[in-house]
Amino acid sequence: MSIIIVVDNPKKWQFNIPGIDVVSAKSYLTTQNFIDAKDLRVFNLCKSYKYQRMGYYVSLIAVARGHKAIPNVRTIQNMKSQAVIKIITDDLNQSIQKSLNHLHTNNFTLSIYFGKNIAAMYDKLSIQLFNLFQAPLLRAYFVKNNDEWQLQNISPIPASEIPHEHKVFVEKLAATYFSTRNFSVPQRSNNPYDMAILINKEEKDPPSNEKALLKFQKAAEKLGFNVDFITKDDYNKIGEYDALFIRETTRVNHHTFRFAQRAYEEGLVVIDDPISILRCSNKVYLAELLSHHSISTPKTVIIHHDNIDQAIDEIGFPCILKQPDSAFSRGVVKVTSKEEYNVELNKLFETSDLIIAQEFMPTEFDWRVGIIDNEPIFVCKYYMAKSHWQIYNWEKEDCSKCGKTETMIPEQAPRSVISIALKTANLIGDGFYGVDLKQIGNKCYIIEINDNPSVDFGLEDSIIKDTLYKKIMEVFYKRVQQKKARV
Repeated sequence: MSIIIVVDNPKKWQFNIPGIDVVSAKSYLTTQNFIDAKDLRVFNLCKSYKYQRMGYYVSLIAVARGHKAIPNVRTIQNMKSQAVIKIITDDLNQSIQKSLNHLHTNNFTLSIYFGKNIAAMYDKLSIQLFNLFQAPLLRAYFVKNNDEWQLQNISPIPASEIPHEHKVFVEKLAATYFSTRNFSVPQRSNNPYDMAILINKEEKDPPSNEKALLKFQKAAEKLGFNVDFITKDDYNKIGEYDALFIRETTRVNHHTFRFAQRAYEEGLVVIDDPISILRCSNKVYLAELLSHHSISTPKTVIIHHDNIDQAIDEIGFPCILKQPDSAFSRGVVKVTSKEEYNVELNKLFETSDLIIAQEFMPTEFDWRVGIIDNEPIFVCKYYMAKSHWQIYNWEKEDCSKCGKTETMIPEQAPRSVISIALKTANLIGDGFYGVDLKQIGNKCYIIEINDNPSVDFGLEDSIIKDTLYKKIMEVFYKRVQQKKARV
């Protein structure tokens, strides 16, 4: 992929970056060789990205030509959005306070050059902001209110405004940036495509254990992918891949969702896609969806501050209270009395205005049907943890914290289980889902639909072994090929 830097006036460009052409915005927008260029990476360093100015049009037109622009239009719009700025402040709050707590002023401006600041103490915060606002030269404005720092504004730095004493530093960073994998993913083999697998090595209970991740890598490489394991610090690299597989527990107000969003906008094949994450991550949404489509569930009430007593009358005790974004049995409690109910409900209301209440439906195990691309690929029985009502008992630290797992091929499971699981998953999309349900007699009750379902070596793969990983990676490969054919 060729690289160009686009500026307002190349004659005023002060930096020498070997191997990189510097062109004017007018030239990029109007010259035929740029109009016809394929696989072009455009670094937009125009002075202004205001709507309908030349800098804005450079990033906008790059999309139409199939070029990769940094910053892209989404990033430009996010820089202008105070709502996005507020979300970023909340998300990076700990890092912001730690980086700036030594300052004895109420205002601070941070200059970010290719993810770094001239003072190394600000590098961590600089790379975090650079990963979120993909622009090579950024200026972040912070203010202190009530002894707490907040990001007030973020904007591009025109190259003409870089202080003379920073010139050598910026020039060196730029040369390094353009010559490393931050810009381009080198081909490590003859495989035609590149896949990133997002993981978190610090996560205690990730969706896939280490051996399963290696199985995914091997299956992908056999099909034709180069595979890299990436972390949340690699947000700026997403655009260099053809596919993203998220193997870290997903949440909406989380970097996993931002990775999914960016990958989707960049045209990657991404599992799980942001729409699936949005839909599966909130049990209030799922309760409404399942009710609307007349799919059987345990008796369910969406609780708000005005129907607290009504919910008890409808469901009775014991009942289950669920935080809307609960996962892996966390944020889910069983209450057996009015006193417990009120105490737990007050705790849950601290983080959400709506809470799910469900009738307690005890069973020996829960069914899990793994589905991808509208096809069931594995079925498990997850038994309850020893002397516990859930499959996970987080009060235990040893192997007894979870119950045993019994895996089978879909053909061995009851047809009613597979049928309702498929019907339910199709309401979400065609991604990779784990549909959880209970069976009492011949009747099935959907509990929830999970994006990012667990695939652990020795559990979900215990029957079909490597075929499970191959099936999942074949979906990626097919979809990447289809996208490439449309270009």
